[in-house]
Amino acid sequence: TVVKSGGQYQVVIGNHVPDVYADVVKVAGLATDASGDEEENMKPFDKFIDIISGVFQPILGVLCATVMIKGLNVILIALGLLTATDSTYTILNAIGDCLFNFFPIFLGFTAAKKFKLNQFTGMAIGAAMVYPAITSLAGTTVSFLGIPVVMPASSYQSTVIASKVEKVFKKVIPDVVKTFLVPFFTLLIVVPVTFMAIGPVATWASNLLGDISLAVYNFSPVIVGLFIGGFWQVFVMFGLHWGLVPLAMNNLAVLGYDPLLATSVAVCFAQTGVVMAILAKTKNQKLKSLCIPATISGLFGVTEPAIYGITLPRKKPFTLS
Repeated sequence: TVVKSGGQYQVVIGNHVPDVYADVVKVAGLATDASGDEEENMKPFDKFIDIISGVFQPILGVLCATVMIKGLNVILIALGLLTATDSTYTILNAIGDCLFNFFPIFLGFTAAKKFKLNQFTGMAIGAAMVYPAITSLAGTTVSFLGIPVVMPASSYQSTVIASKVEKVFKKVIPDVVKTFLVPFFTLLIVVPVTFMAIGPVATWASNLLGDISLAVYNFSPVIVGLFIGGFWQVFVMFGLHWGLVPLAMNNLAVLGYDPLLATSVAVCFAQTGVVMAILAKTKNQKLKSLCIPATISGLFGVTEPAIYGITLPRKKPFTLS
């Protein structure tokens, strides 16, 4: 039916509003996202970079802000103005850590938007990844319906899988129950599959990286320095750097120092240096506004804003850093 209310004509459709809306937008040419055709013609590597940038760029401002707050807290501690037991420190730390502790939820939202998945479903998948009882199992082997599940040391995302699953259920589930049954089955399938499939792969890759780095270091510290330094940012992008953390912790406990992760320190400053160069040369005001906080966060050792917002989308600056 059609209802006139508040000076507006409202077309009452029923439970399949999202499907009708999508068709109207398509037929009338009202789509605001014009990247669809361009993405179809992209090369695989370009499409990969577009996906990474599209997922991370919306949260770069908040990412930079939280990093700067964490840096401020460190400075206040170093100057003796605060101690780790002060409530002021605790509150500032909560502000600085909020994004990092719940990163999968934020990425679940942005990735869902990128892959045209229901955004709240994406957030729910991310929330499952950081559920306290789940994070406490990191690095252990558990079971789901009798199937062994290796819990990775770091969190991961599965919104691409979810978007495909959701589309299937949208086609087969009746409109009258689609609102709650589509996310029900999507979550019920995607979250366990994520733990069972992606978790073991991520853990295996991280462990392999750690073993290779240790073997190469025993052969030649110079070569492992070039290896880790040259690929550190790539490792961070895929969460593979966690494979080196246990080795570093063991070295600190046994030797009192760690030579492996020390080789990654210069990379942060190289990435920051490239961003500073772009800041000095670019005339694009939007790019300038991203470079400034990315530089500050890079000086504190957090280079994700620089990678996802500036250097990776432009390829060559990422390679140079």
